Amino acid sequence: MGEPSFKAIIVGGGPVGLVAAHALEKANIDFVVLENKADLSRDVGASVVIGPQNLRVMNQLGLYGRLLGIGSQLRTNKSFLLNGYKFKQNNDLLALARNHGVGYLAFHRAELVRELYESISDGAKRRYFTNKKVVNIESLETGVKVTTSDGSVFEGSIVIGADGVHSVTRNTIRKLALEENPDIEWDPKDPFPAIYRCMWCSFPPPEAPGANYEATSKDKSAMFLTSRDRGWILTYDKFPEPTTERHTYTEKDVEAFAANIAEFPVNEALKVKDVFAKRQTWGMSDLGEGVLKQWYWKRIVLAGDSCHKYTPNAGLGLNNGIQDIVVLSNELHKAVRAQSTENISTEALEQIFKAYQEARREPAIQDCNQSAMVTRVQTWASWFHYLLSRFIFARNFVGWLMRRYVVSPAIRQASVFDFIPAKDLPAGTVSWVHPVPNLKSG
Repeated sequence: MGEPSFKAIIVGGGPVGLVAAHALEKANIDFVVLENKADLSRDVGASVVIGPQNLRVMNQLGLYGRLLGIGSQLRTNKSFLLNGYKFKQNNDLLALARNHGVGYLAFHRAELVRELYESISDGAKRRYFTNKKVVNIESLETGVKVTTSDGSVFEGSIVIGADGVHSVTRNTIRKLALEENPDIEWDPKDPFPAIYRCMWCSFPPPEAPGANYEATSKDKSAMFLTSRDRGWILTYDKFPEPTTERHTYTEKDVEAFAANIAEFPVNEALKVKDVFAKRQTWGMSDLGEGVLKQWYWKRIVLAGDSCHKYTPNAGLGLNNGIQDIVVLSNELHKAVRAQSTENISTEALEQIFKAYQEARREPAIQDCNQSAMVTRVQTWASWFHYLLSRFIFARNFVGWLMRRYVVSPAIRQASVFDFIPAKDLPAGTVSWVHPVPNLKSG
């Protein structure tokens, strides 16, 4: 039984923040969630993908069946040139599903957020606050205090900053750390330079679920995915120089971008202009890349895009955010369960957060590098990347080598909640490093 005095304040109520709410509720740790947006029901955002390593985690939280109802398994890879020539087709995604028992599920981000929210308990819903823009965070000797723009004040034991790439929590710990010690080495204020930007939109699916296609060219590319109810394109464009300037794009900017890549193929029959004309949601943003050196300060810790940011081509962003919450929750559960009646000291929390960062930072760097490689291969960033795209990765035996020696060995090492017993998902041909706690022994 967790000590009731210990309380987490989760800043950010998106997918990572909601997974944290589910996990802390299972750990019997009190929490509140502070979400900046006023309306969770808004249909915004593009697609997100959850891999087999984190479908195990979702299964531990009792969510796997619900997610099957809104997600679609990705099945087929295809690659096209601008003239429509198809130079690659394979079922590597299905082979990965055989390796790990389950495959990759694609979701519309807004639908995933709604499902994660609807599936928390009524008590947790009462602790999920919308329209709460955080303006100040204080880390005190025995707790934290968070103030929002409407004057509300929330007190707790720790802050978990799951507030995304433009994280207020990240900026706060940088400010506090430098105020305490101006000579301390810290990440820059804008830690994720962008080399690419992305325009996305969703539309009624023009073909069966499971597509994961790409159109490649120099400095520009397009991805096309389908589920039962949606199709998506994510289109990429390289900046002349890396930038940390924050750009805000209008609908006219989106339309101009789409017109510039209108003739890119998305499958054998359709082009970007065909699906863009039927768009339901759309948007555009710069794609910062990088992994922070420092993920915590005192009683404040970061998770997800606030501490590592990837290009979305490999679908690794949310998956790493979920793994952050798994490792962090395991550490917190162990510490809270071991305490008596006293609050966990700041020094003890810093050791917990240090262990969390040490466990997660290297895998985050590896996946950041993998995402960067996929993006640069799809946009022919150099002659080397062009050769990889057209002549190396297009060979099926290379795909087999990558699955066997790179992708599956990384996936099998993913963490699971060590305090949530469950019946694990069906096994594949590749074993997991970390077993799910057995129901009988839990």
